[in-house]
Amino acid sequence: MTSLFRAYLDASLILRVTIALVLGLAAGLLGGETLAAWVAPLGDLLLRLLKFLIVPIVLFTLIVGINQAELGRLGRMGGKVFVYYVVTSALAIVVGLAVASLLSPGSGMTLDDSASVAVPENPGIVSVLLSIVPSNIVAALAEPNLLGIIFTAFVFGIALLKLRQRGAAFKDAALEDAAQADGDGRSDEKPRADEQARSDEKNQGELAEKLYGVIEGLNAMTMKVMAGVLQFVPIGVFAIVTGTVAKQGLGTILSLGSMVLVLYLALAVHLLLYCVLMKSFGVPLGAFFREARTPMATAFATQSSSGTLPLTLDAAQRLGLPRSLYAFSLPLGATVNMDGAAIRIAISAVFAANVAGIPLDLTDMLEIVLIGTLTSIGTAGVPGAGIVMIATVFAQVGLPIETVALLTSIDALVGMGCTALNVTGDLTGSAIIARSEARSSDAAVAQESAA
Repeated sequence: MTSLFRAYLDASLILRVTIALVLGLAAGLLGGETLAAWVAPLGDLLLRLLKFLIVPIVLFTLIVGINQAELGRLGRMGGKVFVYYVVTSALAIVVGLAVASLLSPGSGMTLDDSASVAVPENPGIVSVLLSIVPSNIVAALAEPNLLGIIFTAFVFGIALLKLRQRGAAFKDAALEDAAQADGDGRSDEKPRADEQARSDEKNQGELAEKLYGVIEGLNAMTMKVMAGVLQFVPIGVFAIVTGTVAKQGLGTILSLGSMVLVLYLALAVHLLLYCVLMKSFGVPLGAFFREARTPMATAFATQSSSGTLPLTLDAAQRLGLPRSLYAFSLPLGATVNMDGAAIRIAISAVFAANVAGIPLDLTDMLEIVLIGTLTSIGTAGVPGAGIVMIATVFAQVGLPIETVALLTSIDALVGMGCTALNVTGDLTGSAIIARSEARSSDAAVAQESAA
């Protein structure tokens, strides 16, 4: 037993996760819901462990990351992250519409007028934007509200950085004054008020440095805990996949197989676009996917971008990306960047139009691109966000809402691939922006050398 456990620990994580996915698929098909019920607690435990780590990882990693960069650089990277997320979301919808228009999923199916589905209310983009600023920090941490946690970490991280910078500036000024006094052979008397202000700055700077050291230690401790959680990931993935396959069954997969196949084909096309983007920016694809495959596989099994966030952050660290970048871009991306969900919106719209016999013209498709891009951000963090997005777009474009009931039957199968692409897109954006920042730094150095 000891040797078996040692062999399990010595095997690479991605190998263990891959085996877990295959075994889970077989167990779900052969064992059915009875076996799924037995192993379900293991899957629940994995999701709990990953969610358990989200708050400390986001909070500490982002504060530490901010304190390792300049404010101007942070603003520039933030702008690039925002542009990347908006552009790739719109591009994902275009890809989904193109692939679905070519392959026409849903053609020949008929609409069941008795079908109905309860769609959660769409909070809208204004509500999501307001939720960025939490009215109660403790509540934001308890929910957890990722956007609120990011805002909290960002604000307090910048405040800590400013205090540390002022403390460092005070030390430099004090050394300069001491050197000048020694050189002049006299003591430069300062007004009492000025001395008090300088003393306060010194104390605040020293306290800020001590606090930063504590936060660094807490971040390191959190990463150590995550290293232990990683050992349980394959077991939890096996349990989750077993339950998903057992509940879906072959009947559901075969009845709506064309929809599922078209969606996964579109996801593959968009993944190729990621590869083209990374190649153009000089990101080594082999190294990228070697580290990204574990969070991708975990996202595929758990269907949770935020739940996979600890593994995504770990992959970014292993890729050598700047902490000041990925500590911000990945938590934000897990909340608002949904390329996989955007593709799902587009293909679902074409599917619904084919089932209902309502052809989509160019104007309808442009409307889907615009509304789908905004909706993918406006439903961030909402339970059943995929269904909310689809229903919102259908209502705006005039497609029958009854078709949403058909799509809910394959929600889990579709969600698995979409979530994996969401996580891949977040990491891709961070890798590309990191390369862009490196090129900008190299260009600035070369310009200074030439001057």
